[in-house]
Amino acid sequence: MKRYAGVVACIFVYFVAIAGGMIPAKESRADAMDDIQSRRTIRVAVPKDTPPFGAENQYKSLEGFDISIAKMISLELGVKLDMVPLASAERIPSLLNHHVDLVISSLGKNPERLKQIDFSQAYAPFYLGVFGAPNLDVKNAAGLAGKTIAVLKDSIEDVELTKIAPPSAVIKRFSTSKDAEKSYLQGESKLLAAGNVLISAFTKEQAESTQLKIVLKDSPCFIGVNKNETALLNKINTMLSSIKKNGMLNVNAQRWFKAPLPDSVLHSGLE
Repeated sequence: MKRYAGVVACIFVYFVAIAGGMIPAKESRADAMDDIQSRRTIRVAVPKDTPPFGAENQYKSLEGFDISIAKMISLELGVKLDMVPLASAERIPSLLNHHVDLVISSLGKNPERLKQIDFSQAYAPFYLGVFGAPNLDVKNAAGLAGKTIAVLKDSIEDVELTKIAPPSAVIKRFSTSKDAEKSYLQGESKLLAAGNVLISAFTKEQAESTQLKIVLKDSPCFIGVNKNETALLNKINTMLSSIKKNGMLNVNAQRWFKAPLPDSVLHSGLE
């Protein structure tokens, strides 16, 4: 019994010493940038089934807007890229657990997420808008008067459109996005209220004959970084500012979204 009492006493003294700061409980980890440079690899959470941000192509390789950004960052840092395809719900937990160094996966910013992680400047467009032919004169909500607008029934775009549409606008509500899209492409509706992701799936000819008229709701995407990783976050923001200024980010947007970057993305971080 005396021997066990001695062991218990030693354990008690050890934990008291930890609590008092006499013994470090755990060696502090290097910051994320040091970790990345040490292993010569950056681990990035990317989308696996969310085109045009990221999805498998016919060769079972990941491609998309976010995939391109992840590749640019690895080249900027001079390290190997380890892409980690994750479902939406897995993105932030994997970052918090240090299973990945960054989240580049159509990630939106909101107050709850800001309590958990930090965000880069905006890098990708994600918005709901009213789209129509380039020669159609619609510059604001008043321009919707007397025009037919196809929209998915009870969707966020339906709610936002209803808020601003003048009484004479004819809102044609459909039970599926495909039906709303079909009504617009066949000319039954002059305008289409939808997300930019839906427009990005249009053919080249369809995209060229479709133009954003009004933004209904703007919610750009950001790169997620763990809290207090200043060196990594600064490096990411510097690179994003650079590819905005030299036009590379716009080229990427034209390729994957078939549209130029909106001001909410293009001017983010450049003020």
